Amino acid sequence: MDKVIELLKESQAMLEGHFLLSSGRHSDKYFQCAKLLQYPQKSQAAFENVVTRIKDDIASGKLKVDLTAGPAMGGIIASWEAARQLGLQAIFTERDDSGCMILRRGFEILPGQNILIVEDVVTTGKSSMECAAALEKAGAKIAALACVVDRREDGIDIPWPLYSAVKIKAGNWDAKDCDLCKQGIPAVKPGSRKI
Repeated sequence: MDKVIELLKESQAMLEGHFLLSSGRHSDKYFQCAKLLQYPQKSQAAFENVVTRIKDDIASGKLKVDLTAGPAMGGIIASWEAARQLGLQAIFTERDDSGCMILRRGFEILPGQNILIVEDVVTTGKSSMECAAALEKAGAKIAALACVVDRREDGIDIPWPLYSAVKIKAGNWDAKDCDLCKQGIPAVKPGSRKI
């Protein structure tokens, strides 16, 4: 875990300030994992422990995974790296013009295939749930979720096993409850999703 925090810091992927998250919530930390995932060796190092735990659970029969899928944008490289280390195929879902998460680009899922969703960061699980809905509509079964950073607050549950490289406590507030807003500090929105 300390190794992953060091990787986040040295690649400048962990930012501090006042941020508007893709979920619409506010935080004092932002994880721009693309800054970490742009380096193949750092991506590999960040996912090694996650992949080891997944492989152990596959070997024990606790988990079955046929391929990985990541929600665009943040999950594309993360999914690819996890798939590479697991020796699997990687696909991704993306938003259509209406903002709905869909499966396209000719990606196909066989009925009942077990999919590991892979994200860069999990805050509320919204992107993961939208990705899962698109995959299930195509006939998939969601096996688990993996990510680089798990920054969920207590009480935000995920309906599948979650494998994270690191669990980090970060501020996570509704805009109306945000102390940084009350102090008049402007929020920055560095993410890619329009809210």
